[in-house]
Amino acid sequence: MSPAVLLAAGEASKHRPLIVTLFAVFVAATLVITVWAGRQTRNAADFYAGGRQFTAFQNGLAVSGDYMSAASFLGIAGAIALFGYDGFLYSIGFLVAWLVALLLVAEPLRNSGRYTMGDVLAYRMRQRPVRTAAGTSTIVVSIFYLLAQMAGAGVLVSLLLGITSDGGKIGIVALVGVLMIVYVTIGGMKGTTWVQMVKAVLLIAGALLLTFLVLLKFHFNLSDLLGKAAANTGKGSAFLEPGLKYGATGTSKLDFLSLGIALVLGTAGLPHILIRFYTVPTAKAARKSVNWAIGLIGAFYLMTLALGFGAAALIKPDEIIASNKAGNTAAPLLALHLGGTGSDWGAILLASISAVAFATILAVVAGLTLASSSSFAHDIYANVIKKGQASEKQEVNAARWATVGIGAVSIALGALARDLNVAGLVALAFAVAASANLPTILYSLFWKRFTTSGALWSIYGGLVTAVGLVLFSPVVSGKETSMFPHADFHWFPLENPGLISIPVGFLLGWLGTLLSKEQPDPGKYAELEVRSLTGTGAH
Repeated sequence: MSPAVLLAAGEASKHRPLIVTLFAVFVAATLVITVWAGRQTRNAADFYAGGRQFTAFQNGLAVSGDYMSAASFLGIAGAIALFGYDGFLYSIGFLVAWLVALLLVAEPLRNSGRYTMGDVLAYRMRQRPVRTAAGTSTIVVSIFYLLAQMAGAGVLVSLLLGITSDGGKIGIVALVGVLMIVYVTIGGMKGTTWVQMVKAVLLIAGALLLTFLVLLKFHFNLSDLLGKAAANTGKGSAFLEPGLKYGATGTSKLDFLSLGIALVLGTAGLPHILIRFYTVPTAKAARKSVNWAIGLIGAFYLMTLALGFGAAALIKPDEIIASNKAGNTAAPLLALHLGGTGSDWGAILLASISAVAFATILAVVAGLTLASSSSFAHDIYANVIKKGQASEKQEVNAARWATVGIGAVSIALGALARDLNVAGLVALAFAVAASANLPTILYSLFWKRFTTSGALWSIYGGLVTAVGLVLFSPVVSGKETSMFPHADFHWFPLENPGLISIPVGFLLGWLGTLLSKEQPDPGKYAELEVRSLTGTGAH
């Protein structure tokens, strides 16, 4: 075991009562909020959309809480600590993506749908096939995203409690899965939204504190901070320039392009972000909530610079890698060093930042699970299996059972993904969302000729291409940091499929429409256009 891991584990073991208390306080507080919200949940609108009672600021705070995941906090800090400039590309991509969501999706989606992405597609197309496709896509994207959160939880808690066995790490992943099932089944959207708001405040406060301490350590001189980071990593000026991770070969340059496209286009197709637009009373509030989210998320991603370069300057890269191959423990280790290794303050800061990161994971997994279980219950169960005849009570019960099933799948896959970089895993979810969901949403909202066949080709084609390429990529096999490090069945050279799968999704949507004999109803498109732009008839 590396000195960093032994040190962190040693500090943690000395102050384990404090650490367990902080974790327990947060979990207890969020469970109280969830039970309270569960008592306010009386119908499907409350369960799926929080009764549409949240203000633009509240929803903006919850959106930022939903979006600033374990990837943002643990993965990006680790990527910057290990790869410098190239690691920061995640921050830029995640932030710029919000402009696509704001300009193209937020307002029309709030006006056109009711609870899920499937509502928008079904408005002018054949209900059963498009709702089945939308539900399938939502569940697959959510599970990819859940993998990242589960992996982050396993790494974080095992570092704190000194757990080194694989069985112990899998147990932690299972615990997170059980908590997320409880949050969603009891609290629905109301409980999930309040948990996300609390978590957003904690995460921004934690990042602000670490950023202040890093800058204080270097007397608020950014040049000194960057210089020390470059020297400490042994990479010199290359650490501060492009190309350390994406630039050594032609393949890595293509990987960078693929990652960038996936990050920028993925947000507007993420199910757990899309359903947040339904929790506000009007489209204007949806647009304002995105503005609030951009401000909060932008400030946070600027702080990831200080976290990543601070970790690079204060901790040796081999210690970060030995603690976790993908660098996911860089932020907690930074907290330990800033507070003073061997001191009470170091242990308190380590425990506090780790509790915030754990809060981040719990809030995001609740949002993801709610998105996928809502889509299953509303799109597949109520409108496909029951053909629109299900009562609201039956629909909400189906959502709760779906939560249990999705939680079980996520626990099993999260156990396999525990050694992968969580930012990289989230980038895969972005690629799948941008390949399957985004083309269909944009075509449906803005292309009059778009047909049911086009929607099905786009969703299933983008989904199969993206997931297929991931399965045969270095993420799953062929490398030491792969999901199956001792096997090698990869033939696709890129770690992110976006460069291929996103154009395929758009192309198949266009081709499926052209080859279809179906004649779209121009009246329905005109209705959708008026509704998406003005809000007339919106729920």
